[in-house]
Amino acid sequence: MTIRIDSIDDCSLSELRYMNARSGGGTEVSRLEIHRAHANRRLGDQLDGLICCSDLQGIVSGELLGVAVARHLAELADERVLPPAMRMGVLLAGDLYSVPAANKRGGYGDVAPVWREFAQRFAWVAGVAGNHDDVTGIEVGADVHLLDGDLAAIDGLRIGGVGRVIGNPNKLGRRDEDEHLEMIADVIAEPCDVVVLHEGPSGDDAQPGNAIIRELVEDAGVPLTVCGHCHWRRPLAELQRGQVLNVDARVVVLVGPA
Repeated sequence: MTIRIDSIDDCSLSELRYMNARSGGGTEVSRLEIHRAHANRRLGDQLDGLICCSDLQGIVSGELLGVAVARHLAELADERVLPPAMRMGVLLAGDLYSVPAANKRGGYGDVAPVWREFAQRFAWVAGVAGNHDDVTGIEVGADVHLLDGDLAAIDGLRIGGVGRVIGNPNKLGRRDEDEHLEMIADVIAEPCDVVVLHEGPSGDDAQPGNAIIRELVEDAGVPLTVCGHCHWRRPLAELQRGQVLNVDARVVVLVGPA
């Protein structure tokens, strides 16, 4: 039985304020909402929740936003607002870097502190690099899975992933289109419960993305694709075969039935 998202709560269960780069330059205060989603089945014997997030491009008290998010979610678990931290896995869909002053969009830098903070507080972390992420400092291990054209089997889930975006391969974080699409096709040729991408498929007219990637995941019948890169007002898209959860600049915690 595949994982399917039945619903996402309209009201956020919590939020974090952070410093964010304003379009055109400068800094503004933004709010990161944390929402609970409900799956059609239990996620596994050892797993009660899946934390999904991407594009956490901001600063909190001099640290990357993702570091603060990991701590805040662990506090919510301690307060029993969320399942126990060590019974939740984490899916990171990329772009976790911000320039230190949070006054310029883009940039490229080390996101290992974010991965490390999640790995220390939760059961495991799996995910991909975004086009702004330097991932060379991430310490891959039994509970840390940096995916790029491969799969990981964790707690009964088969998770595939491809990072970066399509673009000029001479630029950081970008890959030739044919190579990128071939990597995705190779990953989803194997049975996957979840596929994590940075650049994801399109949904409806108000959910922008890559139409070719949509065709690939739809044809393969991928049950759940988690992505970011382009912001959607409504984070969930229903494809003819499978669903897409876009977590650009948001956190969604997927839990099974009570």
